[in-house]
Amino acid sequence: MFARLARAVFGSANDRMLKQFRARLPAIAGFEEGLAALSDADLQAQTPKLRARLEAGESLDDLLPEAFATAREASKRVLGMRHFDVQMIGGQVLHSGRIAEMKTGEGKTLVATLAVYLNALSGKGVHVVTVNDYLATRDSEQMGRLYNFLGLSCGVIVHGLTDTERRDAYACDITYGTNNEFGFDYLRDNMKYRLDEMVQRPFNFAIVDEVDSILVDEARTPLIISGPAEDSSDLYRQVDSVVAELVRDKSTYDKDEKQRTASLTESGTATVEQMLQQAGLLKEGNLYDFHNVTLVHHVNQSLRAHTLFARDVDYIVNREGKLIIIDEFTGRMMEGRRYSEGLHQALEAKEHVEIQPENQTLASITFQNYFRLYPKLAGMTGTAATEADEFAEIYKLEVVEIPTNVPVIRQDSDDEVYRSAMEKYAAVAALVKEAQARSQPVLVGTTSIEKSELISSLLQKEGVPHKVLNARYHEQEAGIIAQAGRPGAVTIATNMAGRGTDIKLGGNAEMLAQQSVGGAHEGPEYETALERFREEVRRDEQVVKQAGGLFVIGTERHESRRIDNQLRGRSGRQGDPGASRFFLSLEDDLMRIFGSDRMGGMLEKLGLKEGEAIIHPWINRALEKAQKKVEARNFDTRKNLLKYDDVMNDQRKEVYAQRRTFMTAADVSETVEEMRRETIQSMVARAIPENAYPEQWDTAGLENAVREQFGLDLPVQDWAREEGIDEVQVRERIERAAEQAAASRAANIGPEFMRMIEKSVLLQVFDAVWKEHLLALDHLRQGIGLRAYGQRDPLNEYKSEAFNLFNTMLDELRERVTSLLLRIELAPNSPPPLPEPVMVSDMRHPDPDGGLTEPGPGGGGWDHAPAGGAFAPALARPVDGVDAQDPSTWHRTPRNAACPCGSGKKYKHCHGRDV
Repeated sequence: MFARLARAVFGSANDRMLKQFRARLPAIAGFEEGLAALSDADLQAQTPKLRARLEAGESLDDLLPEAFATAREASKRVLGMRHFDVQMIGGQVLHSGRIAEMKTGEGKTLVATLAVYLNALSGKGVHVVTVNDYLATRDSEQMGRLYNFLGLSCGVIVHGLTDTERRDAYACDITYGTNNEFGFDYLRDNMKYRLDEMVQRPFNFAIVDEVDSILVDEARTPLIISGPAEDSSDLYRQVDSVVAELVRDKSTYDKDEKQRTASLTESGTATVEQMLQQAGLLKEGNLYDFHNVTLVHHVNQSLRAHTLFARDVDYIVNREGKLIIIDEFTGRMMEGRRYSEGLHQALEAKEHVEIQPENQTLASITFQNYFRLYPKLAGMTGTAATEADEFAEIYKLEVVEIPTNVPVIRQDSDDEVYRSAMEKYAAVAALVKEAQARSQPVLVGTTSIEKSELISSLLQKEGVPHKVLNARYHEQEAGIIAQAGRPGAVTIATNMAGRGTDIKLGGNAEMLAQQSVGGAHEGPEYETALERFREEVRRDEQVVKQAGGLFVIGTERHESRRIDNQLRGRSGRQGDPGASRFFLSLEDDLMRIFGSDRMGGMLEKLGLKEGEAIIHPWINRALEKAQKKVEARNFDTRKNLLKYDDVMNDQRKEVYAQRRTFMTAADVSETVEEMRRETIQSMVARAIPENAYPEQWDTAGLENAVREQFGLDLPVQDWAREEGIDEVQVRERIERAAEQAAASRAANIGPEFMRMIEKSVLLQVFDAVWKEHLLALDHLRQGIGLRAYGQRDPLNEYKSEAFNLFNTMLDELRERVTSLLLRIELAPNSPPPLPEPVMVSDMRHPDPDGGLTEPGPGGGGWDHAPAGGAFAPALARPVDGVDAQDPSTWHRTPRNAACPCGSGKKYKHCHGRDV
């Protein structure tokens, strides 16, 4: 009660913030008359003047009124659009590093130009992040005209560009692109060998369009650059044939649709073990024995593929026989994306299409951590208020609700609840037919391709002409949406989030004109057609308004209220009339999984007959409560993922910073020397424990280790017999011998080449150990939850063990670099250039609870030899009695030492694999 009273007296926090932003509107308006009187050349001269003031010490906030007014005047001349006052408020919200929530049709794309222009004056670059390549290209072209007029450069990052094209785009004052492209470029940059090969500049300011989709819906999905792992496609097919038979009996597995998990029951485990034995896959022991861990992984992924993922809902198989993921939030096909951890291969085996090879993680980051790299971040969307707590807690972003330019007059009806799905769809079809008869356009929202095609078939039976917009036809997306407001138009859409094209009542004259002249958007023929269609659209707009405006029909409630609001928000834009209604049934996923079990029985007691619906505000409130529960659970999942990813993120930042230091340094010989000393120190410490007597020293082991690790034949055992010798003297003698060997090699190879080789080896070994460390962290993360059974906090256990693994990685780095540089030999006539990584070309994406992978434009991973690349350091001749061709001369090779065969791999990954 007191909170209500306080809001009534003082206004809400949102109201107080809007009041502050409104206070600056008169100052902006004060420049309008003077700027309008300027010639184009004088208006364009505003940009260098504002930049000069910025360099003279004024802040961006000082420049805001004049910069915003300049952008508004330029927009009037170039785009034919003048920013409304509410759009000026939106621009201030973005500049202040907050999220602007603006209803659909309020012109968010135009609003962004204000904050983009102001912040681009610094010359440090502004990134505008969109959800797909189409929007990035369209917005950069349309808004780029405005920026170019004002003397700023504008670039766009889309899939398929070369590094040179990307570098040029990032060098622009303003860069448009998708969240995936920005993230993958960051990862790829941190796998480059030279600073001049990197494409991104230091981060400055980013505006994220559809911020809820990118920072909430996709937040738990890590971006992953991957390289090829071992091919196990035959095993996937064999396991699939077993699991396909197993799942016919539902008692063999438990499925939890809420958590999206599936597991074998006790009887299921016994059955699958028997079937695997008969198939010759389980050769000894039971399924959960340690040596069968790979088989368990394949069985679990195949079980998930058969029980939790449905064709035409979660994925489709295209005409080329490729399995393509469908984005659950936008309904688009995710070309080139793949589920991680073998799930995609399991689905390919299930659908009997070609199985693509698995991949191993080489670099990864979540969107949560990527976008927190920007010193200043802002966002815009039509629906953010429901996730305001998450934005504040994770990204430190406030949400500001911007009022509409014209009040919304759309009529939102209460939901209609039917007993069965078919009754619901029949009611939807009847309502669509009725609306079309009075020339009212209808937008029907569905949650999957399967359901959109079911409704399409029902409308065909009723003789209702319509268009279907889903992942199968997404290339026609803009054209279908643009004409969805024509009289009597019926459009079935899988999802309306982030479509980027407004539904205008009466239709879109520009697109109609383009279609009529074969796609051209200029010239006399186009201008004639445009004038004709503008007149036609004006007449049709009046017809549609009299019929009630756009009618939005939702065929199911989504887990998130935002998705429902995005669909509903398509109607009633800019003060247009409109209506919306949602149809539900007790068989809907949300009702079945999260609704009350007693609801069905209650409706029967109320005497609900077939074809009848129950309509009551209480139903709406109950559903909203269920949606809030799901949203809270999903937020907890994302928060938990972030806690784990933060552990890796701290390590990632440290590794990337150190790597950049190595790349920047002209000479890394001091680093190499320090690594050599530390390696020898730890080697001696292992053989000669502190305060141990000489007879307790493992001198034979130390002598052998020095020979095998460094290629040095030193009489360590003889030294130990000398009177008064201690471990310090032993260490110093080994260090001197190692330094002499290193100096001798440098003299033979040449100091300049040696410096180049040191840097090359250091960077490539760093990449190799980091890759192995990521794999170790993946394995640790998968099993760490089981620690809870031992009354230990999995997160604390993960932090502790991840720290230990990181230290182990650094030890491994020192040992490998030292060993390689002391044993390295150049192949004859082969001066070593700086290495170019051998990339794996392919692109990947996410398990909804896993990772989203791709290699970049060319890439992901190095070829096998950790210190290989474009030149492979070869042990081209016998070293100290070790013959690379004769394993009998290798003595006892430590598992982490370089393999004596000269491959450049560790012994345990080469000839010692089966030892």
